[in-house]
Amino acid sequence: MKRILALLLALAMVFALCACGSSAAPAAEEAAPADDAAASLVSAAFIDPVADWADYDALIAQIKSETDFAARVELMHEAEDILMATGCVIPIYYYNDVYMQRDYVSGIYSNAYATKFFMYTTLSNDSDTLRLNLASEPDYLDPALNSSVDGACLAANSFSGLYTYNADGVCVPACAESYEVSEDGTTYTVTLKSGLKWSDGSDLTAADFEYSWKRAASDATAADYGYMFSGFVGYPNDLAVTAIDDTTLEFVLAAPCAYMEDLMAFPTFYPVKQEAVEAYADWETSPGGWCTEAGFVSNGAYVCTGWDHDVSMTYEKNPYWFDADNVTVEKLEFMLSADDTAIYAAYNAGDVDFIDTVPTDEIASLLSNPEFYIVDELGTYYVAFNAKSAIFEGKTPEQAACMREAFSLLIDRDYICENIGQTGQIAANAFIPLGMADGNGGVFKSDATVEGYYDPYAINDDYEGTVARAIELLEAAGYVFEDGQLSAETPISLEYLTNENTGHVAIAESIQQDLAVVGIELTIQTQDWNVFLEERKAGNFDFAREGWIADFNDPINMLEMWITDSGNNDCQFGR
Repeated sequence: MKRILALLLALAMVFALCACGSSAAPAAEEAAPADDAAASLVSAAFIDPVADWADYDALIAQIKSETDFAARVELMHEAEDILMATGCVIPIYYYNDVYMQRDYVSGIYSNAYATKFFMYTTLSNDSDTLRLNLASEPDYLDPALNSSVDGACLAANSFSGLYTYNADGVCVPACAESYEVSEDGTTYTVTLKSGLKWSDGSDLTAADFEYSWKRAASDATAADYGYMFSGFVGYPNDLAVTAIDDTTLEFVLAAPCAYMEDLMAFPTFYPVKQEAVEAYADWETSPGGWCTEAGFVSNGAYVCTGWDHDVSMTYEKNPYWFDADNVTVEKLEFMLSADDTAIYAAYNAGDVDFIDTVPTDEIASLLSNPEFYIVDELGTYYVAFNAKSAIFEGKTPEQAACMREAFSLLIDRDYICENIGQTGQIAANAFIPLGMADGNGGVFKSDATVEGYYDPYAINDDYEGTVARAIELLEAAGYVFEDGQLSAETPISLEYLTNENTGHVAIAESIQQDLAVVGIELTIQTQDWNVFLEERKAGNFDFAREGWIADFNDPINMLEMWITDSGNNDCQFGR
């Protein structure tokens, strides 16, 4: 019914325009050229996302070196203005997370960054094994190379950094005992717990952290998250981190950092054992190859002891972990699948105790189920354009931005939240999520309607005006319309890339119908999770589903991922 109404309203708009002869557009020879029109329609913050992106890179570097935290907040707003002006990043809604767990399971907790912790799980069904599903085959288990949420969960339960998160979402010491900071806020001296061990029983020392951090930051490793070390003196290849002795680690920052504990809790900062990494024959060209089979050395609560690729993984309690005495579940058995229908069936059959997804068409019936959990997260579900896609060939940077803004206006976010998400998601109109701290004692953005870049409900509240605006933007980009539809002489046809999941596919189909209102043809391609990740990262797409859960509570995390050299820069800015 929603789509039929949309088409009827579109026809009504066309008839209304046709009836207003006195308001006819000026003759073609008097109209502004399309490229001039496009330049007048883009934001004042707009820069060419391909040719001029070095300006954005420089702004991020300035933010990371700024010692006046109030000025830093203003610079971060400026950076988000630039990002949103490209039109490449189209926010859909602000995240929450859902999962299901049996009533005999307790002690599992999740932080605001979607990392789930299983080491303090207790089971009241007389079992010592937790059976669960997070996702399909993980892309990477090397904590330095991982950039997926499921991989971060596996890393958090099998490796331990200097810090971690407790059940209240607060950073607390893990391998660290304590730390001191110099008066200028740039030099950290961390004291490690004594007696730390690797899962093979060998000693874990400060030198292991020095090696691991330098490895993760280096150009040679090319870690997606290597840029998280960019605030360190000597980044990337001469990082100022030094093991003073076995239990003392010192590192030096270029400027004070308000979220250093969060970084010390992030997987990219976890230690890996040099001997294990470099025992792999091709470790220099394939840095993650050392942990692609069961039995690799780690230092967390669990160690991987079995891996039937694309089917299952088994993790067993690590007796050498510093807090092993408080781990009561001896074994984690992971079902590897991204088929949410099959996962939900396995849960209902009693084959798994915990699942991290459910089919979209089951959500409404589960809202009152005590085994169904909804947790808040700091993150944004969005869709993104490849700035270098062939669909923008022959267009000026401003015309391409107008095209992308038109797409954004046509998307019915409210429909997606209410009918596909169904768990209280808030329609998004900015990339940085609501409620994120600003790093200066305040909140970066607290109101979705007045602090964003567009009205996320405009397509519902002013359908005719919103469609007319989208057509105006597309005409400025050189497209011709006849009776409210794209002319056959200037068609728009593109492909939307997503992974296989009922919710993601349903969102793709909703966007497909929204764009069809003006004649844009969108085809949907679904891929297996790992293939999808690699294709998106490589820029082999026009338009793709995306999502970003913050890694820590500061806007820089949502902004620095878009620098030219970031491994998370899927939009291919500056390339």
